[in-house]
Amino acid sequence: MKASFRQSMAWLHTWSGLIVGWVLFAIFVTGTASYYRPDISRWMRPEFTQVEPVDAAALGATAERAVAHLGQHAAKARTWFIGLPQADKPVLDLFWRTRPGEPPGHVLLDPRTGAEAAVRDTQGGDFLYRFHFELHMPPLWGRWVVGLCAMIMLVALISGIVTHKRIFADFFTFRRDKAPRRSWLDAHNVTGVLALPFHLMITYTGIVTLATFYMPWGVTAAYKGNAQAFFSEASWITTPRPPANRPAALAPVGPMVERALASRPEPLERLMIVNPGDANATVVAVFEEPHGLSHEHPQIAFDGVSGEILEVRDGGLKPAAKTFTVMTGLHEGHFAGLLLRLLFFLCGLMGCAMVATGVVLWSLARLPKAGERPFLGLRLVQALNVGSIAGLPAAVAVYFLANRLLPLDLAGREQWEIRAFFGAWIVAALVPLARPQRRAWCEGLAAVSVLCLAVVAADLLTIPDHPLRLGGGDPLFAWFDAAMLLLAALFALAARKMLRYEAPKRDRARGAKPAPVTAPAASPARPPARRPEPTHA
Repeated sequence: MKASFRQSMAWLHTWSGLIVGWVLFAIFVTGTASYYRPDISRWMRPEFTQVEPVDAAALGATAERAVAHLGQHAAKARTWFIGLPQADKPVLDLFWRTRPGEPPGHVLLDPRTGAEAAVRDTQGGDFLYRFHFELHMPPLWGRWVVGLCAMIMLVALISGIVTHKRIFADFFTFRRDKAPRRSWLDAHNVTGVLALPFHLMITYTGIVTLATFYMPWGVTAAYKGNAQAFFSEASWITTPRPPANRPAALAPVGPMVERALASRPEPLERLMIVNPGDANATVVAVFEEPHGLSHEHPQIAFDGVSGEILEVRDGGLKPAAKTFTVMTGLHEGHFAGLLLRLLFFLCGLMGCAMVATGVVLWSLARLPKAGERPFLGLRLVQALNVGSIAGLPAAVAVYFLANRLLPLDLAGREQWEIRAFFGAWIVAALVPLARPQRRAWCEGLAAVSVLCLAVVAADLLTIPDHPLRLGGGDPLFAWFDAAMLLLAALFALAARKMLRYEAPKRDRARGAKPAPVTAPAASPARPPARRPEPTHA
């Protein structure tokens, strides 16, 4: 290998970042939005504001209504999942599985009456959350793709640290009035270095949280394919019981809920009923995780026929299992309060900016000289840059807009929202292929700004009790609209800067022929100070 170690790391940083850059940008954007997943879900179901919260003393009767509905509509299911009413989701959320190959069932019920809740059909923030680690693909393939991209991201981070000679000096350096590549390189350095601990943490913990999925062979060999036994021994779940294949009536779950509530200070989050109607039926009460880094849910297992307590899982994890739950807690950030969650969100935005500036740098470093035509690969990368960096935010805005504008009684409404998301993204990715590069950037960024404004307008027009209309209502709508207005202003400013940009005078005076660029585009290494910069915008 003739190149030096740092040059080799620069090459590795450049190409590892480019190959998965567009996927990583989508992962960062949707993952950053997922820090406010419950708030997004509540905004996308404004009917929740009309549902009165259920007192803890009434949870037993509420659970009985859920069991009655499941007994009537899902009698053959092997497992029932009952999401109990919470502050951000004040309805009964029922989910059940029957057998492999059959679609699962899902319904929301009014906790006071047991009737189906009058709530619009949407996946809400769950769609963005699951897209973050599955890319809306079958779980097996989606998680493998995301895991591979995360591993390459970790390689890019480490090689970027090795390549960066002046990592602390560039922390305070941003020259926006310089040539385009210099300004983008400074932005890449600042966003990468400023939140570097977060980038390393979020990438590494993202890989670790799915470690048993990516490397299942040790568990398979040690437990002879019985993954449930592994999870039980790690104290992540209660001990599963196989069906006895003898019918037996399910005991009332109300007393079980009352006993569970009396035994733990945490709110009761959900019930899981395994093998309902069988002599070995099990009712598992799952509580919210206690405050702290560790992502673990206390659980109490009841005998579904007698109602007696079978097992209590309330901590006591072994070191390896405890480490895993801490890694999961760090990645998901459930422990974070208001200010810390905002800090995580801002660090996530810097991660988005870091990836975006990296892929743009690659194309800037390969701009053709005067009189040359751009090669096909460069033209494709430029179009994908616009389609990702402007197209994905546009698709998210269209997703929110569809939630407000689609008819409430539309069949398959949640799927139409998702189709609107992907349809907008496809259009945003194809248009730049037929437009000049600068015009494509201006139009794409301006489109995102207009769509964010349209979301705010649709929210004001379709929500009768919006705080800005009546002075009351849920303040969530006002905060959400304020965030969309801020995004609209930022994208409008970016479009204006792109439209009016002119190269610095001293760069224009050097002529149209820039010196050849040899430094890797996405590398944070500082290029020689005396090398002329490209004058292309």
